[in-house]
Amino acid sequence: MAKMKRTVFPKEFKLEAVRLVVERGMSAAQVARDLGINPEYVYRGKKEFKEDLAFSFPGKGNVSGDQAELRRLQKRVKVLEEEREILKKTLGYFVKDQK
Repeated sequence: MAKMKRTVFPKEFKLEAVRLVVERGMSAAQVARDLGINPEYVYRGKKEFKEDLAFSFPGKGNVSGDQAELRRLQKRVKVLEEEREILKKTLGYFVKDQK
């Protein structure tokens, strides 16, 4: 069975679809029917658009400042946990040698 390829819409297309809903007062369902897309795309896009216009439809790899900071901190936590495990093993080795 062939796997269906996911359709990727350009940012401009998404913004225009949301603008039809927000600025012209059209229903999300009507816009979705007119454009031949799933209404969920329009609803989700409208939500993103209202939350933060600058970061709506970020695309691949483009994240907001908060998300970038979260990723950086998660990586740092992982490194620190690995260092702690190394130190625990080293301490166990030296304690074992002294007995």
